[in-house]
Amino acid sequence: MVIFKIVLIISFVLIFIQDLNERKIYWFWMPLIAITSGMLFYNGTLPELFISASILNLCFVLILILTIFIYARLKLKTNIINVIGIGDVLLFVALAFSFSAISFIVIFLGSLIFSLTIHVSFKHLSNQHPTVPLAGYMSLFFLGAFLIHWSGISVNLYAF
Repeated sequence: MVIFKIVLIISFVLIFIQDLNERKIYWFWMPLIAITSGMLFYNGTLPELFISASILNLCFVLILILTIFIYARLKLKTNIINVIGIGDVLLFVALAFSFSAISFIVIFLGSLIFSLTIHVSFKHLSNQHPTVPLAGYMSLFFLGAFLIHWSGISVNLYAF
């Protein structure tokens, strides 16, 4: 299990660096994150709970993406690709295998608030990219959530 944790840490750090610098991420990080975080979650809970939580998390992500699509289409009058990146959407899906449903929703929403706060706070430092490195900021937040979980500071995030 230690190797999964190391791979997950390295993946999150490299996604953060790549998205911050280039505003794009390589696709192969997403299956790697889904598999490693999914294996850690699977080994920390019952198989039935892993399956039901993953389905609920994927439904949550699907509803979120559908809401963004409808908002982009009706309110912004643009395509969803102009609103959110494909890498961001793929990261949403990959992270759906990470935690139980309640923990995932709380951590996911926390990562969105964290991303907004960081971007607004440091927006004046970098004007070369008008877009938000959402996948990078979320990777940093999820890395922190995993490290807190592994250190024993938080309660078992797989159980809720």
